[in-house]
Amino acid sequence: MTVKQLKYLWYVLHTKSRFENVVNEGLIKKSMEVFLPKIQVRSKRRDRKIMIHVPLFPGYLFVRSNLNPNEHIEIVKTIGAVRLVGNTDGPIPVPTETIESLKIMVQGGHPVETGTRFKKGDRVVVVCGPFTGVIGTFARYRGKGRVIVNIDALGQFAGVDVNEDDIEILPEILS
Repeated sequence: MTVKQLKYLWYVLHTKSRFENVVNEGLIKKSMEVFLPKIQVRSKRRDRKIMIHVPLFPGYLFVRSNLNPNEHIEIVKTIGAVRLVGNTDGPIPVPTETIESLKIMVQGGHPVETGTRFKKGDRVVVVCGPFTGVIGTFARYRGKGRVIVNIDALGQFAGVDVNEDDIEILPEILS
């Protein structure tokens, strides 16, 4: 075990779609430190004009762990959990300052805007769905969580429409 794994650090946990609250409660019941940043937005339903709390990063939450094997398994065994976000070397920790900043932002009660995860030209890999394993170049956002990824073949591009949650930026060593 490396020293990094023995320290309690924050990690990003990917969840099933709309399972953030279920995973959050499940990890709390397991006595784990969890942070699910939420923001207040107006309900999109036409019959309601109320403000509701929604996750700041849909499909993701933060969990603090030292990633010992038993704890790691308990995290990913939680109902609705998909995996800890990382690369081939394992989960990548999030700086504590980032978590503290997010806590301040969501507690302030002021509107918080989020940006996009990918920019045109990013090398990406499809990690879920029928195109799993395909490596391509991020082209653009298509709306409602859909993106276009271009695959270079024979000097020409073929574009596929995939779910934004199904792709990740390719680590530079593999690009």
